[in-house]
Amino acid sequence: MYWRRIRSARKKRQICRAVRGLPERSVLLVEDESDLLLFPPLRATWSQRGQPAQVLLSGWNAKRVVFGCMNLTTGHRLFQVRLYQRAEDFQAFLHCVHGHYRGWHVTLLLDSDPSHTAESSQCLADRLGMRLLWLPKRAPELNPMDTLWGQGKDVVSANKQYADIDEQVDLFISYLYGLSNKEVLQTSGVLSRHFWLHRILSKNFCLPA
Repeated sequence: MYWRRIRSARKKRQICRAVRGLPERSVLLVEDESDLLLFPPLRATWSQRGQPAQVLLSGWNAKRVVFGCMNLTTGHRLFQVRLYQRAEDFQAFLHCVHGHYRGWHVTLLLDSDPSHTAESSQCLADRLGMRLLWLPKRAPELNPMDTLWGQGKDVVSANKQYADIDEQVDLFISYLYGLSNKEVLQTSGVLSRHFWLHRILSKNFCLPA
């Protein structure tokens, strides 16, 4: 545990140095994926005294993978739904991000999932002029997308099984897109003084008031 904290601190310092050295017209994005299952996540909920809460299940299951990124300066989000989380799926999302931020220097903060570290994924990122910065291993608390996923699942997915997985996905993404940019930055912790990149972002980028 001690050495893990040491490695994490060293990795965070490396990321901060890299962010300080970004050129003009740079955007800093944080990227992550989340699985949506037809079988719902179960959460604590209210019910009448003496009666257990009921969650109706069909017995069927299905899965979709939602790729997403957040602009750490503006709070703008991009999402893409895929059947799997393979290298080619991540690369499809890289094309989506590149198309949206064409003309900008894009830097992505992300974990070391095999779909990200695949040689073909790194080659594509390099070809698109996108820089990949690896977050410390086993540190989801450093990725505000993880908080955003949880908020969306609490509202849309928890304790409710939909008739169709695509219906759930549409409502999930609609909810996340429906949040204001500032609300996203606030609720995900990016605007907190305790956010691990707060000092770097406030000095190198213009954060919303």
